[in-house]
Amino acid sequence: MNTLTTLNGATATITVRGDIDFDTLPPLRVAADALPAHVTDLLWDLTHTSFMDIAGLHLLFAPAPPDRPGRRITVIGLRPQPMRLLRLAAETNPAAFPLDRLLCDVRAPL
Repeated sequence: MNTLTTLNGATATITVRGDIDFDTLPPLRVAADALPAHVTDLLWDLTHTSFMDIAGLHLLFAPAPPDRPGRRITVIGLRPQPMRLLRLAAETNPAAFPLDRLLCDVRAPL
């Protein structure tokens, strides 16, 4: 698993190349925790992630660190398996896994 972090003002994008599981969770958390304090929006680009287990839920829905409250987390590029996992989690417990807050490219029906 490799990551690339890019900063654009108050937005950071972390691009993940590889699976997200409990072996790769710690370095992903380190990448997010290493972001400067002025970053208010974190975008996870999962275009190159074909598999994600429950560790991905821990990563994407973890409470904000106390020193960085209010950081908005969104996800783009979800492949079929990670999207199925997120939808299953949201169906099981919508309060704990609010997809509408996480997915920036979800549009309301016309």
